[in-house]
Amino acid sequence: MRTLALLLKIVLFVLLLGFAVKNSDVVTLHYFLGYEWQSPLALVILLSFASGLLVGLLACSWRLLHNHRELRRLRRATLSKPE
Repeated sequence: MRTLALLLKIVLFVLLLGFAVKNSDVVTLHYFLGYEWQSPLALVILLSFASGLLVGLLACSWRLLHNHRELRRLRRATLSKPE
């Protein structure tokens, strides 16, 4: 099983490396007030994906934290309730 996981990681790495090599052209991002940023296309795509992932994780963690607090409150209420 470990060998299969390692093989999948190597294949994924090679595919991503090939993607980065094929998309190494420099692109220019234009911001407000005349700011510009030039970087390889693969880096722009990676940063866009990572920022979207971070926003999604933050949104999920807010809901998970709320659920954790609610569960803790309900457990305390159940334990302190006389039978």
